[in-house]
Amino acid sequence: MNFRGWRLVLLVVLAAGVVLLFTGVDVEAQCSMCRASLTNSQNSRLVRGLNLGVLVLLIPPVSIFCSIFVLLRRHRGNG
Repeated sequence: MNFRGWRLVLLVVLAAGVVLLFTGVDVEAQCSMCRASLTNSQNSRLVRGLNLGVLVLLIPPVSIFCSIFVLLRRHRGNG
């Protein structure tokens, strides 16, 4: 893939990220302990902060998976 193709892929990924960032969909906490502590909380900033933290913690595993996938795809015919 040439530079123009990579630039197009990067543009699509960034556009999708911006759309997901501004959609305003509420994300609920995933673990039962977090959910139990948040149901009793009336502080909406705390709930929003914890939900944002869950999303931020997803970034490293997703980026590692995507990096491995790209490397395997790039070197699939060389082995």
